[in-house]
Amino acid sequence: MSSSPRVQPAPLTGLKRYLPADHSSVVFDGGFWQGWSETVRNVTIPTQHKRLEEEGFLEVLDFDRPAGPLVRPIQPSGLSMQHFFDSDFGKWIEAASYTLKAHPNAEIEAKIDDIVAKLEQGQMADGYLNSWFIRREPEKRWTNLRDLHEMYSMGHLLEGAVAYYEATGKGRFLDVMIRAVDHIIDTFGREPGKLRGYDAHEEIELALVKLYRVTRDPRHLKLATYFVDERGQMPSYYDEEARNRGEDPQDYVYKTYAYSQAHMPVREQQQVVGHAVRAMYLFSAMVDLAVENGDPVLKEACERLYDNLVGRQLYVTGGLGPSASNEGFTREFDLPNETAYAETCAAVALGFWSHRMAQIDLNSKFTDRLETVLFNGALSGISRDGEHYFYENVLESHGQHRRWKWHYCPCCPTNIARFITSLGQYFYSTKDSELAVHLYGANSAELMIGDTFVRLKQETQYPWDGDIRLQLALEQPSRFTLHLRIPGWCRSAEIFVNGMAVDLGACVTNGYAAITREWLNGDEVRISLSMPVDRIYAHPAVSEDGGRVALRRGPVVYCVEETDLGGEPQRLRLPATSEISARYDAGLLGGAAVLEGTALEAEDAGWENALYRTAPPALKKRPFKAIPYHLWANREAGAMAIWLQES
Repeated sequence: MSSSPRVQPAPLTGLKRYLPADHSSVVFDGGFWQGWSETVRNVTIPTQHKRLEEEGFLEVLDFDRPAGPLVRPIQPSGLSMQHFFDSDFGKWIEAASYTLKAHPNAEIEAKIDDIVAKLEQGQMADGYLNSWFIRREPEKRWTNLRDLHEMYSMGHLLEGAVAYYEATGKGRFLDVMIRAVDHIIDTFGREPGKLRGYDAHEEIELALVKLYRVTRDPRHLKLATYFVDERGQMPSYYDEEARNRGEDPQDYVYKTYAYSQAHMPVREQQQVVGHAVRAMYLFSAMVDLAVENGDPVLKEACERLYDNLVGRQLYVTGGLGPSASNEGFTREFDLPNETAYAETCAAVALGFWSHRMAQIDLNSKFTDRLETVLFNGALSGISRDGEHYFYENVLESHGQHRRWKWHYCPCCPTNIARFITSLGQYFYSTKDSELAVHLYGANSAELMIGDTFVRLKQETQYPWDGDIRLQLALEQPSRFTLHLRIPGWCRSAEIFVNGMAVDLGACVTNGYAAITREWLNGDEVRISLSMPVDRIYAHPAVSEDGGRVALRRGPVVYCVEETDLGGEPQRLRLPATSEISARYDAGLLGGAAVLEGTALEAEDAGWENALYRTAPPALKKRPFKAIPYHLWANREAGAMAIWLQES
């Protein structure tokens, strides 16, 4: 099979953005993220490949054999999870590739090469690539974009191919996927003879922009733009293809195309609706296209939708999507705790969207959400041992929620893996003579600021401590602007350059302190962020949390577990005046800051067999300990609560 050329035409045009650091240039050599990074690299990546083998995911690539029994059965809707197995090993390749770039591993590389060889062997002559349809229903390809995720799966393979190419320089997988993209270009669009369709599960759009940034082939950007612009145009393509299949469009199981954000053109949408992961992938792609195409209207739509999500539909943990029925949104302020869906994939994808927004407009409101997701709503999706997971990230439990080794639909394990393995890119970004420090955590980084090479070292115990020390190493003096994020949760901050205090009142814009000077080798910046324990209250319209309080310290949201309390935390009443202190507990799952205080607990005494009575329960004082939410369900089974009743 011939190889498509990797072209390199004109440079990027459009909005000027900050360019994220190469993730491999940032090394977590201590502190919080060192342990997590090593666990994901050494445990999560190998065991996920093992799970993919054990669960039969990789068997779908045996194109030279007849398709065997289904690994995942057909559901009443006509859908099998096996329709999109390609997406799962595509994400695994992406996550593994991120580790390979900084930590070569011949065994992992060989496993990827084996998958690539099988994909190349099975790819159809016209470039089409989807293991389900090639092996089982080739005559049905491109007949049901509404339900069957063909381009979603190709998108994740494409992201994996880009990551593998950038990590190893090997172009075989990238060439396979460029041929697949060529086929999509030949099949879809507004030109005569093409299908005016688009995949209901967004993903291919942002993958195409990643490809464009490698190839600079304008066709790749044009295709991504078409998919975003065509979404929501009426009459709906999904109605047309349903009738072509002999189906009544009214029989669609989700009833409305808002489920796929396809109910109206994206530039007109006012509220975040539908399936949460799909929405976050779409909005991430919209930011990319706003940048590449210089599209202010698309940028404004992203800003409007972002404010709607954060202001009316986001859990305190950064989780999103309260409903299991549509894996997404219901109505504004509907944020149930015990039945929260809050899929790990959705939180990860919100991180993608937030990070992209911050690269256009340096504004801490975007990076604050990224940080919330990192330390809470996404990180809770993986266990401390690196091989057990949550699909749903509830905010309250009576002990029924436990982590699993694998899942019927295992999209989340590989998603959190690729998030953590690429973490370095979220810490720093540059633009011309500017360096932005978005996140804090112990690491060493090598960065180019214009023509200046800079080594930067962060020393800190963040997020357990708000003191950060930055050391700069330069080969020669250089004048540039250093942007330091002041988190939105921080009410008091100090910055010192070589011991001299910086006037924050004069240099902070949108949550970033801008320090412009000629920097010298050995310069030192110290940042002090106050980290008192904060009591968090929900908007009155969030009825689930009325009369309740959550605890947060720095970027970390806390919860109370039965294993520490000796009883269900749902019985606790936290007095509004009670003092709560923080201390570092080195023995807690690798070490973490815990919160301690005294609360009141409702007693059983005097109730006997009564379910109701006219007198309230007696209350007794009892000490309690709260742990970081991302660490819950790593020990004995039991109840958990983030939101505690306040008295």
